[in-house]
Amino acid sequence: METDCQMNSFSERDCVPCKGGVPPLKGKDLLSFMKEISEDWNLVKEHHLEREFNFPNFQEAWDYLNKVAQMSEQQDHHPDLELSWGRVKVKIWTHKIDGLTESDFVFAAKCDDLLGLE
Repeated sequence: METDCQMNSFSERDCVPCKGGVPPLKGKDLLSFMKEISEDWNLVKEHHLEREFNFPNFQEAWDYLNKVAQMSEQQDHHPDLELSWGRVKVKIWTHKIDGLTESDFVFAAKCDDLLGLE
């Protein structure tokens, strides 16, 4: 599968709103995209991506959650976010098709970039 993603980093791209009517990514396509993001992301039932970000205290977790929320608005792509002491859990999928699209991987890479991760 040859895509623009192989030419530049996912984090440098923008999420593209899904208009529906396209099938979610499955099988080999998902595995290919997983290689392009941090191995800390989990692929759950070929349906969504999930990752926990850990911090030394509540305030830093809160600050990171706010950065993700601001980025979500800029990208018009909104994850489920869970905040607890020292932890932010991000769960992302494209709700319109109830599965994963390339934009979900773009979003995951951007979440990592907020921490300065590659």
